Amino acid sequence: MTLSADFPHRETVLRLAPILCVDRNEPFDPIRIGVTVFEQTALSPSFDRTVVVDPEHTALVVEYAVYWDYDIQHLYDLEHVWIYVGHDGRIRSCEVSFHGRYMVGLMRDHSNMTEDGRTKVYVQPGKHAMAAMEELFRLLPNVESCCLEEAGKDGLLEPEMFRGTFKTGPADDALSERILRTFAFQPSFEYVPAELSDDIFVSWKELRGEIPVRMNALLASYA
Repeated sequence: MTLSADFPHRETVLRLAPILCVDRNEPFDPIRIGVTVFEQTALSPSFDRTVVVDPEHTALVVEYAVYWDYDIQHLYDLEHVWIYVGHDGRIRSCEVSFHGRYMVGLMRDHSNMTEDGRTKVYVQPGKHAMAAMEELFRLLPNVESCCLEEAGKDGLLEPEMFRGTFKTGPADDALSERILRTFAFQPSFEYVPAELSDDIFVSWKELRGEIPVRMNALLASYA
């Protein structure tokens, strides 16, 4: 799977894709990144928010919905990065998801922007919440325990948009907890760029269809 050659603004989507900096001991890799391009203000198809496009300053907004099969505390994980592209084709702002909310993902001094004009985003160990600075994760009281003794405690996550497509009952939660406990790890708090090939990027519509298939296959493989 990959973005089709005629996907809107494909070159911009790939050129300005965020650099995801993950913990050196992170046990999980992102599986797929579902892309939506906004040329005008509209509701996000995958996150509970309105993406605002200010035509005076912004040409478009690219939403990157980053999917993992695993979060250290539950199966299924979807996080987001929003890149605001100016009329000059460069990044003018960035936002990132953080435990169900979102916040600015670009430092005021642009210190997490690379020389080639991309945004470097830090990914919370095991949990995959996003932030512009790694130190933010150290303020979370359970940043280590969630990866150790609390691994798997939330079972199988099935959000409303997928309701009824892969979760069948409490047994799925118990199975998910057993699976995730085997991945418990000690975060290093040293961050390295995740390797993202071009074929990890697909349209959100494609990813939306793939997720239930993946989750059902994953659960069946452990049953």
